[in-house]
Amino acid sequence: MSDGIMAPTNNVDNRKGVEVADDSVETTSRDQKVKNVVDEKTGEVSIESPQDDDTEYVKGHPVIRTGLDVSKYIVSLRDDGDPSLTFRSIVLGSIFTALSSVITMLYTFKPYQAQVSATFLQLLIYVFGQAWALLTPSPERFKQRWVRSTLRFLNFGQGFGIKEHVVAALIASSGNNGLAGVEIYAIENLFYDISVNATTAVLGTFSISLCGFVLAGVLRPLIVYPAEMVYWSTLPQVVLFQNLHFDTRANRDRLTKFIWALVASGVWEFFPAYIVTWFGGISIFCLASMNAPVHIRTIFTNVFGGASSNEGLGILNFSLDWQYIQSTYLSLPFKQQLNSWIGYLIYYAVMIGVYYGNAWNAKNFPFMSSSLFQSNGSVYTTTSIMNDRGTIDYNKVDDVGLPSLTATTVWGFMTQNLAIGALITHVLIFYSKDMWTAWKQARSRSQPDPHYQAMLKYKEVPLWWYWALFALAFFAGLIVNLKGQTTLPVWGYIIALLLGAFIAPFSCVLYGLYGSGVSTNQLSKMVAGALHPGRPLANLYFASWSHQVILLSVNLANWLVVGQYLKIPHRVMFITQIYATLLGAGLNYAVMTTIVSNQREILLDPIGNNVWSGAYMQSLNSDAITWALAKEIYGVNGQYFIVPMGLIIGLALPVIHSGAIKLFPRLDRWELNTAIIIAYAGTTYYGNTSWICSSIAVGIFSQFWLRRRKPRIYNKYNYLIGAAMDGGSQIVIFILSFAVFGASSKEVPFPSWWGSPAAGNPDHCYAGN
Repeated sequence: MSDGIMAPTNNVDNRKGVEVADDSVETTSRDQKVKNVVDEKTGEVSIESPQDDDTEYVKGHPVIRTGLDVSKYIVSLRDDGDPSLTFRSIVLGSIFTALSSVITMLYTFKPYQAQVSATFLQLLIYVFGQAWALLTPSPERFKQRWVRSTLRFLNFGQGFGIKEHVVAALIASSGNNGLAGVEIYAIENLFYDISVNATTAVLGTFSISLCGFVLAGVLRPLIVYPAEMVYWSTLPQVVLFQNLHFDTRANRDRLTKFIWALVASGVWEFFPAYIVTWFGGISIFCLASMNAPVHIRTIFTNVFGGASSNEGLGILNFSLDWQYIQSTYLSLPFKQQLNSWIGYLIYYAVMIGVYYGNAWNAKNFPFMSSSLFQSNGSVYTTTSIMNDRGTIDYNKVDDVGLPSLTATTVWGFMTQNLAIGALITHVLIFYSKDMWTAWKQARSRSQPDPHYQAMLKYKEVPLWWYWALFALAFFAGLIVNLKGQTTLPVWGYIIALLLGAFIAPFSCVLYGLYGSGVSTNQLSKMVAGALHPGRPLANLYFASWSHQVILLSVNLANWLVVGQYLKIPHRVMFITQIYATLLGAGLNYAVMTTIVSNQREILLDPIGNNVWSGAYMQSLNSDAITWALAKEIYGVNGQYFIVPMGLIIGLALPVIHSGAIKLFPRLDRWELNTAIIIAYAGTTYYGNTSWICSSIAVGIFSQFWLRRRKPRIYNKYNYLIGAAMDGGSQIVIFILSFAVFGASSKEVPFPSWWGSPAAGNPDHCYAGN
């Protein structure tokens, strides 16, 4: 059985698309009619269903097994035909794109990477949209025709509809699509002392940001139209859109609780982030070992520490800092979470094993770090082996020696390749028949999903629009590679795009079915290393173009599904996605240059601290340098040959899984996915780890207990409160970053005390290793 998400009880008839009384809501259930019944004593609403209905119910609420169930029970078919592309939607979307882009870029330089909660942006936009409608004068109050026309264009005094709300939220949430290109410029600045020229910055950002749009358009029959392509992580947004606009009587109660949760989360965030940093990683083991010998404290730090960047694994280290936990595990389906938990168990065991087993000379280097090192453990300086053309000087390599990686980083790289191989084979073995069926149904316009059928009345985006956009992005990238400093030849640029186009369908299918995917960046870097030896910058640009094709395909498909559920015209979705991507890329670039200029020293530090960390950028650069020396480092005679071999091993894992199912058919009930398991077995090989156990606890509480035992509370408040907590914590982090953390000026640390030590780790694990 597939665990999904309980259906919310709302006052919308999904078949007729009209509001009906709360105490008599009819829906379609497995082609049977069911009715909500109100208990006169308790007020509880339950579902009365016929005996032959095969749907499973928990306290009167159907358990969602498939994507078609989502279309029937969760998402309304209602379409009021209200306008979507309005002046108000563009303005609100643009304003909140700035907020989301700045916060996301801040997190890029923190011990844990995250983005602004899309659900939080959705609710914040709703508040401002309603204020716009209520606090502005109605056009009908004026006699002059031109005044009325102007006020109508400005949406003064007009209700804030669901479609313009969706468009504004889409713009705000899509502002980080161009992040990959900005990351390259940060790496060039930090590790190569190269300032990107204007041509590369403008045309490169445009090309990298938009090159993947065409693939999402071509693949719509496979990754958007089928009912099973739910993209579970955005389903809470769809439900919330409907609750806010279709169930207006409950809005005041929802918004009141949202505001209280937002304020409470914001006030609390000051404590773990600034005043009592110990709350960011509470470890009984670290506290118990404070007076132990140094060698014992070192082991305890590696195993149980996790509040600071690259401190340790964080086993049983619990964080109360919501900026790191976030609401992800409040929304992902239980089947995804189960696979991730199995992955974490493997992660803990292997990370300890490779280090204390001294695999790849592990004990010569820090336990966790994504930096490059010399064989004696000192930091490897990138510029020491580079010439003035941005390529590797092999004579200098002979003098300095080959760079080394920490054992945990090697495991992280290896699991990425394992997951990519497993992704390809898993999709082909378990989903190829469904993909072929979906393609045939799309060609005949017979896709059974009711929301697809409801969207047929809107004009589709013609394929030539996608191809025209791709042509512009392609030629912009061509100019950058011919005239810029990328060191990437044109033929390599073309192969990068083709590689991304090959992997993207697999990533989209996995993401659509499970709500999460696997990192494919490692494959891009591996291919780039084989094609362009000695060129780390070429590797970075190759990987960005290749990976961006995949990322944009997933992101655009994700939003196209939201648009299909909420009946947003196809052409509006297309136009606003492009606008948001370019706007966000420009804002990301501005924030990046500010942070890199002001925090350069700590971003180059191999360890970092609990506020700033260059671990992510260091990891990308380590990838680029080592794969530029692929033959020497990852070749048959190289120290890390197992890393590229991971791709081949990964291809075999779903085959073994499929064979095990044939031998033991009951295994099929668990919906195990080897790609997700392996991805989570190595995804956190650097940075902050104290959030892992806390996020697992949140997932168990939400998806395993609350959803099953208290479905009414879950359906009504699970996503709402999670979004408010995300928003409160992220707004405070935004304020603290610029006010006291030194994002744009001098850092102002909180006075040192036991709960927030100025030196050492906040969880009081040993900081001398």
